[in-house]
Amino acid sequence: ALVGVLGAAGSENVQGEEQKKMDIITNDVFIEALENNGHVAALASEEMEDVYRLPPDKPRGPYMVTFDPLDGSSNMDVNVSVGTIFSIIKAPKGIENPTADDFMQPGTAQIAAGYCLYGPSTMMVITTGQGVQMFTLDRDCGEFILTRQNVRIPEDTAEFAINASNQRYWEAPVQRYISECLQGVEGPRGKNFNMRWVASMVAEIHRILTRGGIFMYPADEKLRAAGKEGKLRLLYEASPMSMLIEQAGGVATTGRERIMEVQPSELHQRIPVVMGSKNEVERLTAYHTG
Repeated sequence: ALVGVLGAAGSENVQGEEQKKMDIITNDVFIEALENNGHVAALASEEMEDVYRLPPDKPRGPYMVTFDPLDGSSNMDVNVSVGTIFSIIKAPKGIENPTADDFMQPGTAQIAAGYCLYGPSTMMVITTGQGVQMFTLDRDCGEFILTRQNVRIPEDTAEFAINASNQRYWEAPVQRYISECLQGVEGPRGKNFNMRWVASMVAEIHRILTRGGIFMYPADEKLRAAGKEGKLRLLYEASPMSMLIEQAGGVATTGRERIMEVQPSELHQRIPVVMGSKNEVERLTAYHTG
């Protein structure tokens, strides 16, 4: 089924990143499904420069959706788990064709957020502001079956996830935090830590929701030199994942402020991300602000 659709597409998205063929295909699949369901007024995708406005003949609804159609798509060629991230917000009343300005809503305005994970099993993880629920696709009946209710993230953890190849660019608080973790039981933390890195945010956050941990894609000198505040997109990745993490009892910050309270200024805005088990995220935040 994947013959001819793996690898690069020979094009770039709005962020100047090389698009995979599956990025484009998945984006088209979601647009077709969403524009025909009668519940949405406009869409915004990580893969598209501007808001997708529904054709005049399509039914309108009261919601707007932002989504990353295929997070971690670089992993497709090596058969590692990938996923889709989405966020649902209310559309302004009385406006038939919402604009980019209408999407400039903080994470606290989300009415639902979640992701689908495509791995050994296909799962949908979602929150509507009343806890986090996990559903697994039953291929025999074609339905998603509730398999885990009211997911809670442990407050303490001994696992962290970060791209260690960027270590030389990190700010001092992140350098300190990772150094202390790596010193293990002999160091100031008094316990050993394990490091994980999948390079797929959906896979990383799913692991944290399942057993705890801290995920970090912090600000660094390399990103700033490229004119970027962070790596991950606020509307398509950071904001929806923050809602899930908080609803499961975790914490999500930029290192300095709560991600859910960040006011977007543009569709493809990037921010630093630190999220996961409460006590570890709060420790790193204290290193930034102390």
